[in-house]
Amino acid sequence: MPSLPSPSWPVLALAAVLGACSPTFNWREVPIADAGLVALLPCKADRAQRALPLGAESVQVDMTGCEAGGATFAVAHAVATSPAQAEAWLTAWRTATRGQLGVAQVIEGPATLPRATAVPAPIRLDGLSAQKGVAPVQVLWFAQSQKDGSMSLYQATVLGRPSSPEAAKTFFEGLRLP
Repeated sequence: MPSLPSPSWPVLALAAVLGACSPTFNWREVPIADAGLVALLPCKADRAQRALPLGAESVQVDMTGCEAGGATFAVAHAVATSPAQAEAWLTAWRTATRGQLGVAQVIEGPATLPRATAVPAPIRLDGLSAQKGVAPVQVLWFAQSQKDGSMSLYQATVLGRPSSPEAAKTFFEGLRLP
């Protein structure tokens, strides 16, 4: 029986290196809550719930997110019972987020997301910092009406400076409402 040639050490070294490699951004579609939004996240998602003070109310928020390439990618979801409540909560959510940022420069303005409601309208925030230790942040708030009359509210966030300049763009463009 003929013997097989033994691999050389460079081939073994290359195989070991390739086996140890894993992509920094391993993008996957992740459903957010039960409301129908699908997010494109760069890593395996963790999920949590917490109460978030929005104005005078404490609101239950579902959070889904992960860390990859030096940044945190997350989507938070809450349910409002009416458009008026949704508008008030999103305004309070934006105000609370801005108050926690500690960044030197904030640029905030209208945004677009297919199938998001016009009222409350989607809003985008970019926070840049000149301070050491304060991470840049990008946030998108938006809502969608549900068949039962309620409104799903969302906050999509990238906290930090991803190692790939395209990662934040991929994350925000990967948000899909049904």
